[in-house]
Amino acid sequence: MVRVESAWLATLVDLGIASIELPDLTPLAGPEDLAHLAEAAESGGNPLIPLLNRLKCRLRGRNTAAAGWLHKGLTSQDVVDTAIVLCLRDAIARIRGDLLVQVGALSRLADEHRETRMAGRTLTQHAIPITFGLKAAGWLTGVLDAREQLAAAGRLPIQIGGAAGSLAAPTALTGDPGRARDLVAATAERLGLPAREPWHTSRAPLTRVADAFVTCTDAWGKIANDVLVGARPEVHELIEGAAEGKGGSSAMPNKQNPVHAVLIKRAALAGPPLAALVHAGAAAAVDERPDGGWHVEWATLRTLARRTVVAGSQTAELLTALRVDSGKMLATLHAARPEIDAEQQSVTPGVSPDQPYLGATDEIIDAVLARAHTLKGSAC
Repeated sequence: MVRVESAWLATLVDLGIASIELPDLTPLAGPEDLAHLAEAAESGGNPLIPLLNRLKCRLRGRNTAAAGWLHKGLTSQDVVDTAIVLCLRDAIARIRGDLLVQVGALSRLADEHRETRMAGRTLTQHAIPITFGLKAAGWLTGVLDAREQLAAAGRLPIQIGGAAGSLAAPTALTGDPGRARDLVAATAERLGLPAREPWHTSRAPLTRVADAFVTCTDAWGKIANDVLVGARPEVHELIEGAAEGKGGSSAMPNKQNPVHAVLIKRAALAGPPLAALVHAGAAAAVDERPDGGWHVEWATLRTLARRTVVAGSQTAELLTALRVDSGKMLATLHAARPEIDAEQQSVTPGVSPDQPYLGATDEIIDAVLARAHTLKGSAC
């Protein structure tokens, strides 16, 4: 919020609207103020009001003229919304970095294990033979889909509309509607954000991000579920990478729990209700500022973003260190015969059991790897 107020004030000065010495607002508020702001936010219904009071109070002793111009032309929602956008942009940047690591790890697994035979399973039961490379390519497809959706949702715009979305106060300050819109655009550029018309009651920019976060955790949840099944001692086809202190038990020293997969699954389960709550807030928008629908976004988006960032890092680490027991996969496949060859025998009766039944596996893997290569070569 301080960054938003600073950018607006600096733009007022740059455009010659405010003739003041530009102050540095950054030292005027810090972590030591959080407890006060959290408590005082209840009185006004948002955290910007007590923050603004504190900034003005501390600024008056140093630069009275600047204190008078601080926040002029803005409303609380302008600052809170744009601050949320800046925080989400930072979260998205971290997730994109982890997605890039995941794409690299999954591309390697899909290519290296394109010939690693295993039992395919549907509805928990043995189905037909597949390769682990095909399974990894499926994981990769989900991650690539998530990456594309996050990229599409990631260009979050500035949200400045004034008290009721009409830019009335900025227009009064500048004397011209065009100059008011230029003021918003220049502030957006200073913050590195796209400019667009006010979206104070049209919350699609935030619901799109929430949906993109859930698309990420959906893809990671699928990977985690497969790892959890594969890591069962009686299956033992997949093993999480070991590390000092990782996966232990407080009571059973024999255990090596697949903790990353467990925590990733937690994020995947928790994400959809949070995104649904963001949508519920958007659907509850009323008049020119929602009464509660706006407020419910703040903690919800913070929690959803934090859990997605953490799960992205955990998934990157899981895939980078994942160990594949190809011998166990092949042994399980052999033990499932002849039943696992039933479809092949029904389609081509009398075919030898050792005849490959892998369909277009190589072509599918190659197509997914080509897509990954294209996306890796483009900007995140």
